Amino acid sequence: MTIEHAELRSAVKGFVDREILPHVADWEREERIPGRELFRKAGQAGLLGITKPADYGGMGLDYSFNAVYIEEVAKCRSSSVATALGVQTDVCTPALAMHGSPALCREFLAPSIAGERIGCLGVSETGAGSDVASVRTTARRDGGDYVINGSKMWITNGYQADWACVLVNTAAEGGPHRNKSLIVVPLDAKGVSRSAPLVKHGLRASDTAQLFFDDVRVPVQNRIGEENLGFRYQMEQFQEERLYSAIRTTTQLERAIEITVEYTKQRTAFGESLFDKQWIAFNLASLATEIELLRALWEKAVGAYVGGQDVSLLASMCKLQAGKLARTVPDQCLQFFGGQGFMWDAEISRIARDLRLVAIGGGAVEIMMSVVARHLGRRV
Repeated sequence: MTIEHAELRSAVKGFVDREILPHVADWEREERIPGRELFRKAGQAGLLGITKPADYGGMGLDYSFNAVYIEEVAKCRSSSVATALGVQTDVCTPALAMHGSPALCREFLAPSIAGERIGCLGVSETGAGSDVASVRTTARRDGGDYVINGSKMWITNGYQADWACVLVNTAAEGGPHRNKSLIVVPLDAKGVSRSAPLVKHGLRASDTAQLFFDDVRVPVQNRIGEENLGFRYQMEQFQEERLYSAIRTTTQLERAIEITVEYTKQRTAFGESLFDKQWIAFNLASLATEIELLRALWEKAVGAYVGGQDVSLLASMCKLQAGKLARTVPDQCLQFFGGQGFMWDAEISRIARDLRLVAIGGGAVEIMMSVVARHLGRRV
């Protein structure tokens, strides 16, 4: 890491310490993030466009700087906050920044980098989660407009968002991988509606909603890139989403180990601390090693990505390993907290609830295994 990386790390840490950590307990208790206020402050601090073009207010830095940002944001002790910010920086904007027209980027990317608009990604549907090719939402050409019909489910930031990057079917032929487009849909357009915030197992403070599109008209100019290349663009976009998930999860798993070691060193049973019991200490040592291996994996992936390589395999491996550890590490750590870990307000309890999504969202572990296996098959 360079001096510039260190300076960015310090800036992000300062923002987290000043604008997030003092409020996390209240936001989690109220199950609500003040998105408008938080995004505006993050935009003013320059954190929402680290890798985005300077022409639209970004810093134009490579992804290694984004990795630093992700690590520090993940230390905010709220997966809800980290996820909300991550959707803005690494989930709904990469395709727009890479393939969107200058006019489209000026209208939607620039204000999102500034924190003046909140974005979300509309891919998943009730019948098409990890199976992206099966989405049923359509966009029919009518003159200079697309007319969109369908719905999207489990949309993070969906309740507060101003716009959505929506994957739709724009052709009846061509097959499921060649008939889709990504379209930017303003969520105040006529025919758009949304559900109340969905009640979830974890990420309770992060707003998640279902979006409905009923003959929603948007200009053809709102399409990102070329028509019917949306599936490819979304697969590219997934690379950043999956790297974000792996990097953020690593930091949160390290936090789980940290607070568990601290607790087990203080808690005594049968005349000695829990940490002095070899089985507990050795288990934590093994888990910490697995986390460090995940870090090495995503560092390799980030290096390859910065070098311009296709990292779909490495990003999928990162997401796979992160999803597996997100289930095992918090569960084992919670066990060592005993009854205290089972309390709703315990930090380890919230970590366990929130990280459960890592094995599901952004591509379930089973899908990641399928992707990795497919790549392996091509090598033989």
